[in-house]
Amino acid sequence: MNNKPTMKELPFSERPYEKVETEGVEKLSDKELLTVFIHTGTKTERADQIALRLLELCGENGLQALWGMDLAELRRVSGIGRVKAIQLVCACELSRRMARGRRLFGTKITSPEDIVSYYNIQLKYQQKESLILVVLDSKGRIAGEELLSVGTVQSSVADPREIFLSALKKNGVSIILLHNHPSGDPTPSREDILTTERIEQAGELLGIQLKDHIIVGQNSYISMRSEGYLGSFRETNS
Repeated sequence: MNNKPTMKELPFSERPYEKVETEGVEKLSDKELLTVFIHTGTKTERADQIALRLLELCGENGLQALWGMDLAELRRVSGIGRVKAIQLVCACELSRRMARGRRLFGTKITSPEDIVSYYNIQLKYQQKESLILVVLDSKGRIAGEELLSVGTVQSSVADPREIFLSALKKNGVSIILLHNHPSGDPTPSREDILTTERIEQAGELLGIQLKDHIIVGQNSYISMRSEGYLGSFRETNS
């Protein structure tokens, strides 16, 4: 028999909804914030106990680790089903978009920092490699974006046909690629270099320039153009 108190039986000061009303939302702990989104418990656990286990799963990165969790990972937590998992990933996406502060569509890109400042939060905590395509118009302004693939822990899938088909649909003149390294080290791998070369060559044939390929790590990033990788295939083939 479960003798643990329900949320309503907890002291008034420990109930997150009431705490927001009396003390303000900023007074909620990470566990209490998660409890609000989880909302209901199970027959054996309260919502705040499920929230605590989820927070423990996040580890040292705390709530930021939730940005890297997908529906399947969340549903592996006992007490989190389909609806709760969807609510949590939606809350994470909302927080990402708010943290960006503004959308980049129509903004002219003049440096790697312009792109990284926008996508850094989305990529740095991902536990799998994610590949993002940013399409630019003839004036170097953002015309569109697309999450092309989410790969394994080691690599994402970069298909030149898919990349340039998407760019053509958005009337792109040039493109920028971004992907993350879950290890935290943004140093390009041999596969990154070969893939970038292949995409750059394909773009030249189609008249769509690969302006940069940016790799995001935990606390840093690398611009493959700034590091001299882009255009290097011409030298080796000349």
